[in-house]
Amino acid sequence: MKKILMLFMLVAIISTLAVGCSTAKNANTEGTGDAAASPAAETPTLSLGLLPSIDAIPFIVAHSQGFDKEHGVNLAIQTFKSAKDRDVAFQAGKVDGLSADLVAIAIYNEAGLDVKITSTTFGEFDLLTGNDEIKEVKDLKGKSVILSKNTSTQYTVAMILKQAGLTEDDVLVTEVPQIPTRLELLKNNKADAAILPEPFVTMGKAAGLRVLSSTLAAGVNPFVLAFPQSAIDAKGPAIQAMYAAYDEAVAYMKSHDQAEYIDLIIKEVGYPDTLKADIKVPDYLPANQVDVKQVEAAFVWAREVGLLTKNIAAEDVISDVQFKK
Repeated sequence: MKKILMLFMLVAIISTLAVGCSTAKNANTEGTGDAAASPAAETPTLSLGLLPSIDAIPFIVAHSQGFDKEHGVNLAIQTFKSAKDRDVAFQAGKVDGLSADLVAIAIYNEAGLDVKITSTTFGEFDLLTGNDEIKEVKDLKGKSVILSKNTSTQYTVAMILKQAGLTEDDVLVTEVPQIPTRLELLKNNKADAAILPEPFVTMGKAAGLRVLSSTLAAGVNPFVLAFPQSAIDAKGPAIQAMYAAYDEAVAYMKSHDQAEYIDLIIKEVGYPDTLKADIKVPDYLPANQVDVKQVEAAFVWAREVGLLTKNIAAEDVISDVQFKK
């Protein structure tokens, strides 16, 4: 009988200890889980410095539709009226990445900044005129052209002039960094031609200006998205998430009527509401890596005008954080 009682007491003690250990284990597990879940709930932010042009639209749509957060990143978008304003913000560390151009990439790396191209973007520059005497590009000889020096606008004009048998020395260049100011000067007959991106091309056409040529017509594509290598190293997964959101935004625009998001574009890119019917959103493609030949051509020009002296190859400035070289 004593043996039976002792056996019951032993079972009771073991059961009590087991419950206590189980409770302690559960408490420890729950506490660890809460601590681990807290950092995971915080979505990393990726700040982008963009110009008010059509290559910014997929990023804007991606953020407004919440595609960025769905893929695990928060896009903080800042828009600048000129490439120089964008560059100032970039060099001050106010943006992680930026909508740039191949000439800017050459300048950054010439200055010792390790800036890499992570993809091409869908942009366009048009060369416009309001001078009735100018029918085609070759008629610009001796005429004034507004652009922003040491940028892809100057590079684009140089390539367009070259295809027409002219050089930059054949025209009178006036530097105006601010894009809206370029349009206003051209509309008021203060220059014979100006190089502009959208939405200012559509605005210029509405004001009676004519397109002489464009990056598309000239086969020039200087538009890229770029990040310093330090940001790529620190935020590689966030950059990949950004491109997943970008591609989803492209798919969204293909499957939805333009009327569903045109008001957002008007607000964020700067189209006048009166031109809503004239806006044509491009048929965007998913993000892809820059063409090496485009980089090489831009670097050749940058060397010719003294912007690039270092021995930097196209492959040296292309990142494989999202796409292989």
